Amino acid sequence: MKYLPVIMAALAAAAQGAELQHVVVAREAGTFMGWPANGGLWTWDGGREAVVAFIAGAFEEQKGHNIGKQHTNVVARSLDGGLTWKLERPQNFTQPGMPFGILKDAVNFADPNFALRCTATGYHGAEDARGGFLFSYDRGGSWQGPFRFAGLERCAELKGWDVTCRTDYLVHGPDAAFLLMSARPAGKGGTDRTFWARTKDGGRHFEFGGWVVGKGDPFRAVMPSSVRLSPTQLVSALRRRDTGNVPCWVDAYGSGDNGATWKFLARIGETGGGNGNPPALTRLADGRLCCAFGNRSTQQMLASISADGGATWGAPIVIRDRYRADKFGDADFGYPRQFQRPDGRLVTLYYWSQPDAPEACIAATLWEAPAP
Repeated sequence: MKYLPVIMAALAAAAQGAELQHVVVAREAGTFMGWPANGGLWTWDGGREAVVAFIAGAFEEQKGHNIGKQHTNVVARSLDGGLTWKLERPQNFTQPGMPFGILKDAVNFADPNFALRCTATGYHGAEDARGGFLFSYDRGGSWQGPFRFAGLERCAELKGWDVTCRTDYLVHGPDAAFLLMSARPAGKGGTDRTFWARTKDGGRHFEFGGWVVGKGDPFRAVMPSSVRLSPTQLVSALRRRDTGNVPCWVDAYGSGDNGATWKFLARIGETGGGNGNPPALTRLADGRLCCAFGNRSTQQMLASISADGGATWGAPIVIRDRYRADKFGDADFGYPRQFQRPDGRLVTLYYWSQPDAPEACIAATLWEAPAP
């Protein structure tokens, strides 16, 4: 009976015309591709053009991740709203071992072709305890960086902590941006907490803004996915996990004062055992919120809708199931990114193993959120 809400939600979505269309974003024989949530997603022209970043490496079937030690950062680009994609290997896109530099000239966050990617220690990129960023002025065709988050090394709140950020930012103007990030005590995996930082000078300096989930919280809080609802109201979905090997989940946190303070809003959904899955949060054209996430226990990609700014969430909608586990039974999939097209259809991207190929590929589901 515990899966009845999932089944009922899927049936309700189907009844309202939420047709699911699955497409392959990137797949190569002998190559494992994964973790788009670690890389980033950028859209232009209302979602007609999109670029998603992820990791690619030699496929090696083994316990855990089926990827060899050698890997590279790549992207796929769509020019038709997510229907078809082309694999690209951009210039200077943070490969392992690249050093972090110091940014001298201010970044123009408001450039119409701008993209920003954050990277951190231990996450398939260059090694630096304070993390750093890259940026592009040609829609991800080429990149400048990586550069340090200059100023965070002097932050007393982060003393003895490593920054473990992925890409989650909100642009406020040509020189200003919020970055939602995470940090953990040096060398202590699975203990991350979420904070936000800001720059007012085009990325030359960053300052600590405050904790979203602070050091006193008992559970891991990492990989935020955030949206702005108004000039003062923010909502962020967070990946959560107990320190033990117990089922994991996704929470929503909100701020009504432009990030100065944050409070817990609601538990969005379950992401299963092991290490769970991060969320992908999107503000829909009609003002509702849609959060996508993977559940590694049920081996499904799910989404949930909120019509009240994240305070409550509907039953999960199944957008993909029938995952092909490897011979070890590992449910290694998910890590979504998501955007909405001008016609209202959602494009949810994630990594997935299909019945006809053991290697994980990058896949996408195009679908419509049920009507309010």
